[in-house]
Amino acid sequence: MVSKSKGAKTVSKTGGARAKAKRIVPTDSKPKVTRKLKEKIAPVMLAVPAALVVGDASALFEENEKNSSGFGQLLASHSTTAPDVKEGEVVKGRVIGTAGQDVLVDVGFKSEGIISLEEFGDASGVHPGEEIDVLIEILEDQNGQLILSKQKADFLRVWDKIKEAHDANQSVTGKVMRRIKGGMVVDVFGVEAFLPGSQAGLRQVMDFDAMIGQNIELKVVRINKLRRNIVVSRRQLLEEERDKLRQHLLTEIAVGQVREGVVKNITDFGVFIDLGGVDGLLHITDMSWGRISHPSEVVAINQKINVKILDFDKNTGRISLGLKQLTPYPWEGVEERYPMGRRIKGRVVSLTDYGAFVELEKGVEGLIHISEMSWTQHVKHPSKILSVGDIVEAIVLSTDKQNEKISLGIKQLTPDPWQTLDLRYPVGTRLSGKVRNLTAFGAFVELEEGIDGLVHISDMSWTKRISHPSEVMKKGDKVDVVVLGVDKDNRRVSLGFKQMQNDPWPTLVDRFRSGTEMQGKISRFMDRGVVVELPGDVEGFVPLNHLGISGLSKPQLAFKEGESLPVVILEFDAGNHKIICSVENYFQRREKSEQEKFVAAHPVRPEKEKHPAKAPEPVAAEPPPTPEG
Repeated sequence: MVSKSKGAKTVSKTGGARAKAKRIVPTDSKPKVTRKLKEKIAPVMLAVPAALVVGDASALFEENEKNSSGFGQLLASHSTTAPDVKEGEVVKGRVIGTAGQDVLVDVGFKSEGIISLEEFGDASGVHPGEEIDVLIEILEDQNGQLILSKQKADFLRVWDKIKEAHDANQSVTGKVMRRIKGGMVVDVFGVEAFLPGSQAGLRQVMDFDAMIGQNIELKVVRINKLRRNIVVSRRQLLEEERDKLRQHLLTEIAVGQVREGVVKNITDFGVFIDLGGVDGLLHITDMSWGRISHPSEVVAINQKINVKILDFDKNTGRISLGLKQLTPYPWEGVEERYPMGRRIKGRVVSLTDYGAFVELEKGVEGLIHISEMSWTQHVKHPSKILSVGDIVEAIVLSTDKQNEKISLGIKQLTPDPWQTLDLRYPVGTRLSGKVRNLTAFGAFVELEEGIDGLVHISDMSWTKRISHPSEVMKKGDKVDVVVLGVDKDNRRVSLGFKQMQNDPWPTLVDRFRSGTEMQGKISRFMDRGVVVELPGDVEGFVPLNHLGISGLSKPQLAFKEGESLPVVILEFDAGNHKIICSVENYFQRREKSEQEKFVAAHPVRPEKEKHPAKAPEPVAAEPPPTPEG
């Protein structure tokens, strides 16, 4: 007789974002017929008449129980091994193998459960036959599949240990597994925890990959059971250990001590040294008695070095360290080693605008000032003569131990040419030289390499008043000059250009006697008159009140440069090289109509009209006789 099972009820659970599959909870003692059971009883059912195969498996079991004891034993065996499992429980399971991206696990249920292969890391972490703890996530999904989780089971298994370590602020040991964005994954008690990159060490870790595979001590800093989130920190543990060492070290440290430390960080201004829980600063100026450009020239990261405690502030905990103080002070006895006048050799280590620094020995440098580089050349920059790295000879000029200064000179290696210049160029010496430079007050002419003499503007012409040297000579011209004087102390040589000819003024007295009439061309204006060029390349001066225009305040308001004027000589001063002329006196000797015509030709313009468009028409007056006439 076939009968149906009684009292079965359906229970539906819903969790998270998806509905969990329905499961059958038996209410009587009759065994459940599952897919696995059907597979096991299939051989037995082949021997049962087809007419009896009706109803459910339980009725079939009752019908054939008397005739098939083996079948009953099989069903009974399955009934006793199938546990009454629930979602969220942790049970034992046996790894069967892999199927694609899933791992099959037998938990003694009606069908094998599956776990994502990612939870094992990769296929190498799957070991068939291994017994593991798994969490029942879903009894039956929409495909009737049992869904399991190994990671969640591992998490629940060690949760109490992790929570206890977190609450008690205890350290745990973890193995760095792999690197991920923002930090690393660490295995703690068999579950994965996150170690942020900022918490991997006391300072920024430059190479995370180097930590993979290492076992490190950690502190559990944050946990979330619901999200199975564990965050750990190595930095917090190291800071606690450092603080303990720091407190102990601060009770022992004292100025003057020599301690071993490890270089932890290098900056442009110095090095931070770990003294064993306390960091001290080794400034770049305390690293070497000699000159260094960067601390990395002396030390390297993680290098162990001995340093001296220079200063210690108990209030702030700041420690100043010294490295060069472990070696003798190089300036001790420097005055005996480098007396004034000694010839020395050294290496150029630095160039500045004002000179070159030369290393005489480690920690001792001397300065060759730019003024001590050449007797004759005007050196604009030391690089014109020296380069960094050059080995040079020099003479010690002075030594100052207190201020750590040594003055050197290289021009002193050769005799000073100025000391014998007066012997080579006595006064009156005539020579030719190249015009090197022009200034407002004169021209510099080269006598020999590096030595120039000055031709003052007043020594360029006997008969003209020169406004600028360019009126007589140009830069680069070769000119004949005569030595007027040599000043060795002030290193000056006075030269004359006009002195190459005799003074013509004594011979001009007959040509420019007072009362002589002639024509003069305006060469330049002055506030008190005009300068005119007279015959014979001689200049004369016409005062403002002798220009023949009454009420004239400035000569350029009525006259133009280059205009010819009739003048008469009023005064000839040979001693002062001066000739005074007059237009007014010239017209006093002429008809009044000539003067009126001259005045009409030179109207006085307003102050703003200083430069007329064209010169006024010349006066049709009888030309004066020449000095020769």
